Amino acid sequence: MAPRNWIAVASAEHARRGRDHRPLGFMQVGHGKHAPLKRLAAGDRVAYYSPATVFGGTDKLQSFVSIGVVQAGEPYEFDMGQGFVPWRRDVAYAAAHEAPIAPLIERLAFIEKPQQWGYKFRFGLFDVTDADIALIARTMQADLKALAL
Repeated sequence: MAPRNWIAVASAEHARRGRDHRPLGFMQVGHGKHAPLKRLAAGDRVAYYSPATVFGGTDKLQSFVSIGVVQAGEPYEFDMGQGFVPWRRDVAYAAAHEAPIAPLIERLAFIEKPQQWGYKFRFGLFDVTDADIALIARTMQADLKALAL
């Protein structure tokens, strides 16, 4: 089965935490919900879009901050302390640069109405075409080989 492509939405602070985790990165979506992560499979590609730098922030970062490949294994719980135990998936993030979405709005197929481009991101996790993920990866100057693109 061909890999699918996903956009996940989180603050840059949260997305960077998953990207920079060692020895392997991770992803969380929907404030740690399990169900969305079950939709992903090993080999799927995921790009994180961050509307703001910090959760609840009012700055307009509006950038893609990480991109990687979902690893084998099921979603798992992780105790982050203070009673917060979100679900995660392991992700091997590719070397890439953060990139603003603005130059891509007219070119991304998942954006049906450019004047309402932010609508789709309200879902928190959604699938996109191979062409869209490739465009995002190229814009981020990502390691295309690591992403199997």
